[in-house]
Amino acid sequence: MIRSVCPAANHVSKRFGSVRPTSTLRLKLLITKSPSCLTRTYVSLSKNTSKKDIFAPLDTFTRRHVGPDELEVGKMLKSLGYATMDEFVRDAVPQQIRIPTGSVNNETIEAYSESELLSRANDLAAANQPFRSYIGMGYWNAVVPPVILRNVMENPAWYTQYTPYQPEIAQGRLESLVNFQTMVASLTGMHIANASLLDEATAAAEAMVMAFSAANQKRKTFLVDHAVSPQTISVLQTRAAGFGIDLRIGDIASFSEDASLLSSSTVCGCLIQYPDVNGSIRDFELLTKQMHSSGAIVSVATDLLALTVLKPPGEWGADIVFGNSARFGVPSGYGGPHAAFFAVSEKLKRKMPGRLIGRSKDAEGNIAYRLALQTREQHIRREKATSNICTSQALLANMAAMYAVYHGSQGLQAIAGKVHAYTRILSSAVQSMGYTVENKDGFFDTLSIQMENSETVHAAAARANINFRRIDDETVGVTLDESVSPFDLLDVINVFAAAMDIKPLEASSMAEIDPETGGQGIPSSLKRTSAMLHHPVFNTHHSETEMLRYIHHLQAKDLSLVHAMIPLGSCTMKLNSTSSMIPVTMNGFSNVHPFAPLEQVQGYSTALKELEKDLCIITGFPACSLQPNSGAAGEYAGLSVIRAYHRSRGNENRDICLIPVSAHGTNPASAVMAGFKVVAIKSLPDGSLDLVDLREKAQKHKDNLAACMITYPSTFGVFEEGVTEACKIVHENGGQVYIDGANLNAQVGLTNPATCGGDVCHLNLHKTFAIPHGGGGPGMGPICVAEHLAPFLPTHPVIPTGGSDAIQAVSAAPYGSASILLISWAYIKMLGGDGLSHSSSVALLSANYIASRLKGHYTLKYKNTRGLVAHELLIDLAEFDKSAGLKVMDFAKRLQDYGFHPPTCSWPIPTAMLIEPTESETLEELDRFCEAMIQIREEVQEVVEGKQPKDDNVLKNAPHPIRLLTEEWNRPYSRQKAVYPLNWLHQRKFWP
Repeated sequence: MIRSVCPAANHVSKRFGSVRPTSTLRLKLLITKSPSCLTRTYVSLSKNTSKKDIFAPLDTFTRRHVGPDELEVGKMLKSLGYATMDEFVRDAVPQQIRIPTGSVNNETIEAYSESELLSRANDLAAANQPFRSYIGMGYWNAVVPPVILRNVMENPAWYTQYTPYQPEIAQGRLESLVNFQTMVASLTGMHIANASLLDEATAAAEAMVMAFSAANQKRKTFLVDHAVSPQTISVLQTRAAGFGIDLRIGDIASFSEDASLLSSSTVCGCLIQYPDVNGSIRDFELLTKQMHSSGAIVSVATDLLALTVLKPPGEWGADIVFGNSARFGVPSGYGGPHAAFFAVSEKLKRKMPGRLIGRSKDAEGNIAYRLALQTREQHIRREKATSNICTSQALLANMAAMYAVYHGSQGLQAIAGKVHAYTRILSSAVQSMGYTVENKDGFFDTLSIQMENSETVHAAAARANINFRRIDDETVGVTLDESVSPFDLLDVINVFAAAMDIKPLEASSMAEIDPETGGQGIPSSLKRTSAMLHHPVFNTHHSETEMLRYIHHLQAKDLSLVHAMIPLGSCTMKLNSTSSMIPVTMNGFSNVHPFAPLEQVQGYSTALKELEKDLCIITGFPACSLQPNSGAAGEYAGLSVIRAYHRSRGNENRDICLIPVSAHGTNPASAVMAGFKVVAIKSLPDGSLDLVDLREKAQKHKDNLAACMITYPSTFGVFEEGVTEACKIVHENGGQVYIDGANLNAQVGLTNPATCGGDVCHLNLHKTFAIPHGGGGPGMGPICVAEHLAPFLPTHPVIPTGGSDAIQAVSAAPYGSASILLISWAYIKMLGGDGLSHSSSVALLSANYIASRLKGHYTLKYKNTRGLVAHELLIDLAEFDKSAGLKVMDFAKRLQDYGFHPPTCSWPIPTAMLIEPTESETLEELDRFCEAMIQIREEVQEVVEGKQPKDDNVLKNAPHPIRLLTEEWNRPYSRQKAVYPLNWLHQRKFWP
């Protein structure tokens, strides 16, 4: 049935001619489910058509999302020797972990058509009350330039890109991310910046651990000023617990004057905020010198727009500078996604977490960009890593960079100047009414305003549909931003007038307010004097014409899902449907502050509760937290919940985490972050978990065993028969089982982590549930847990979430990047239970079809006892290194010539490719990929047989860019062979 939207929106709206039925009128007699998820046939309106068929929706989603139609599915099944999908799934998925057929279907998760979903989304958006929020605390109402909104944020050529590991087909977003890094380094005055982190609070946690690591983990005290944002402090508390860091929160000035503390050689670093959460601007140069003299590292949380007019932290000695870049043209979105920025001094650049883009040269000597310092990646460092960062916020970083490109330094300073001027006017106005501005001697955009009873101001604000920050019973916080108009400012001023029973100010009187009487604002010693953003890219594209062309110039360099399938194993690059993306930028969703009172966000609350419920149905667990901001953050959150569970039972000693060698590199990194010691578990030659080794090590560590992390299906691309036995072994020895949800796309509706025996799992919503990868983020990693772990789900210091015995926050916002949760909510609702189950079945079928077609050409490394793989397949290319001197990357580069993004390379074994097609690709596209791989195999054979030199052949020289067509040709193969090896490339060619 159609459920009630929320108390504020349970109304009748248009549908079926004049009205849409409410929750009690589903018209079940008129609407029927499609007879088959496979069909793409439209409803026939013949004379024999019944009324129930007439009213069935034509815009059902499953047939749009799933690439192969009924005939194509039949062909693939037949090629594998199966008559029905049920027979195939029976052989692909172990029977002992299959869930009942009715567990995930349209009765448990009802299906909406595309138009029904968008109507429901509009209702929910309208249920979010349109209050204007001036709460601040690291979140602002951004103005998104329409040219960036339409051509980047809403453009699939940008949001369906993958992380730029293949630079030849990623130069556009790499250049844009270099712009982001350049912007951050310039504004902060620091030596180098990375390409973004997940959010400001987790960036603070990374800074703390960097300081701890820089002291060789011997200095364990980290000082935090009490004027740092509360959500940041909460995340720091969570992270400090795993590393055993002594987190001290208080007045940083008092800490700096404590000679015994600073001389004790126990302080590894400190964190200050500039301007702080209350809006105050303080001079920290002396404090920085004091900290440095004691050997401590100084980290600074700051605001990019403020730094256009404030002295940059790099100029007064900061070692690490970070913050939230979202006010540079990214919607608030109820907390995200937002790109955190992170910059460091020269001496710390090799310890910096996250991705860094560097400038290099290609094979022809031309300037090119690529990922740099990749040895920090967790799949190499594993348990030695101090950060588990696997994704960033690339799409949002690109938006922020484009915002800076569009406005340039003068434009940014003009925006900052206006925001600051409005804040000075507000300061003058409220002081003239008798209020006290606590920080009048130093502020940029935020005022802490004191009064006898703050509730009178909040009550007046509520009557005006305005939110201020509740600091305490006598203090109200107000933060202004670029979106504030003169009329908005007038409304804010008049709220304070109403609370004092003063006659409201007229618009005509605004110009009479003297901002000079409101305080000095920015102290003269802290005003910026240095130049910024001097690179030509920030001083060229200021007209919309030029900006539009620049965006599309970069876009044209990058391969995305608009061009071809991206068969990256363990990445699930499926369709990101337009219908599921639309709610993200609806005004009712995109402009909501994450700390708005819950009664104002009933639309969001309803959607998020429904998503939690659906994810629980899918995973088989009873409780869910939507807070983790990425898959790796979900791993960390789940393990932290396990740690809290053991400690609640008096088992603080349980600190051993068993992890298979086949696990994703973030697993051991997350385990270390959560305070565990990693013990590796072997794999058998067939790719399955070595249960003998698992049992031996579980028994050996039974007194201290905390957890075991299992990826299912495994990263080797198979459903292991022994997963339930593995979970049993762990439980018998006192541990909990963490199921890594990276490969959940193979499970939905067929099995689930709870049935497999797990206690907690995370879900990569940017994989299984269709949030786009965005060129390297955003992502989301909610966790679902068994009943005994539910009390420990993470809370939040501003908007309480989680269980009765909750761990502290793991993300800056209560629901992580809440606005993109709507994408997964929409995806699940439109597919319904039947569509979800069918999608997983087709994903399995497509992978096995590719494995069958490539059989005889390549070696399939692992398969189950029936010769089948799961949703991905691992092909081993080691033999070609020996016979032809060709390595995995040679195959990868050659695939670019065929217009495909290469599969995952050299992981989970260094000589292999991991291929995952997803359910979204049609049989035609699957065949195109197979034809490309088979043709490449023929090219390899020419090298094996000596027809092409081992050091000068079509693979070694790949990829072949378009400029080669006009250059002198002296290669041992033709231009035709190089760039048009198959006929269909003449009509459909992406040039690397």
